[in-house]
Amino acid sequence: MPEETHPIAITAAEAPARTKPSNYPEPFASRMAGREKRPLGDLFGLTNFGVNLTRLAPNAVSALRHAHTKQDEFVYILQGCPTLYTDEGSTQLRPGMCAGFKAGTGNAHHLINETLEEVVYLEVGDRTPGDVGSYPDEDLEALLVDGQWKFFHKDGTPYL
Repeated sequence: MPEETHPIAITAAEAPARTKPSNYPEPFASRMAGREKRPLGDLFGLTNFGVNLTRLAPNAVSALRHAHTKQDEFVYILQGCPTLYTDEGSTQLRPGMCAGFKAGTGNAHHLINETLEEVVYLEVGDRTPGDVGSYPDEDLEALLVDGQWKFFHKDGTPYL
């Protein structure tokens, strides 16, 4: 089997956008309208961590508000002024600002573009097996199994 080839360098904004807008099951996936991710880490064959160039149209959200048990996350704002929502409240971000979310803290977070301008940011997260994502505002939990997210109701029944 031939070895996979990856580019040496690219212009990030020219990387192919993810074809499936969200991994969430419905009714949550449709709430991700206006979000576009360009998976940069996958393009280079990275397996220990992921990197996405993400765009949020006005009123779009980065994700459902969530926390991870094993995955650290980091965002760096390139363009626009999203609002970061965490358990502590809201924080207005601007280009050049960054935020990090340590695994296991339970501090749920997400970004919302509450402006009329597009937001662009880099997001970085590790790919630790057995990670669990919790969603305090939704009837949803996620488990990372063999590199794929599996979604469940909080009572343990799977989303189909």
